[in-house]
Amino acid sequence: MRGVFVTGTGTEVGKTVVAAVLAHTLVEEGKSVAVFKPALTGLDEAGEPDHELLRRAAESQQSDEEIAPYRYGPPASPHLAAQLAEDEIDLERLLAAAREAADSADVLVCEGVGGLLVPLAAGYLIRDLAVDLGLPLVIAASSGLGTINHTLLTIETARSAGLAPELVVLTPWPASPSEIEKSNRETIARLGEVRVETLPQLDLADPRSWPALPAPLPRD
Repeated sequence: MRGVFVTGTGTEVGKTVVAAVLAHTLVEEGKSVAVFKPALTGLDEAGEPDHELLRRAAESQQSDEEIAPYRYGPPASPHLAAQLAEDEIDLERLLAAAREAADSADVLVCEGVGGLLVPLAAGYLIRDLAVDLGLPLVIAASSGLGTINHTLLTIETARSAGLAPELVVLTPWPASPSEIEKSNRETIARLGEVRVETLPQLDLADPRSWPALPAPLPRD
């Protein structure tokens, strides 16, 4: 399987945006891209759902089912959203769907749900899915105060499971970063021993305006 797994330091830290920009950059490089999100929650909320943004960014023809096998209305952890819907997330179905998506394109961009320790089902975390897929890890993080701790904890949690964090993306990155934000970037790169990039606030309706964000893939 060739691709990347995008996780975050928590919720609302730009994970879907980072995954979309990675997918769009790969398309601009001439690759066919499949996108995948194991479970999608919060469909009851206003705005473009994550799977639709990912599909648009990747210029993909995948169906909703192929991108996100499990989709729920309430903004909740997947295991709880499934419980509320009297459903159960089947792990074999998830892995099979991810492999089918990967087989359909040159590269797979998989976006997790929340952070690495969010449960998909009893005894199975997002981190476990990342391990099973074996993809390089990209971490989306906020740029402001508190992000050093959250990001380094995520890096440590990933490495303790044998995952390889290859890239941290701080977003939204301001046009004129403060000393705190500049220090956050330098400190995460140094202490986390990881590449750190930034993304500004984006116009999500216009992928052509997005900056390139090269994915940490092995060279062809």
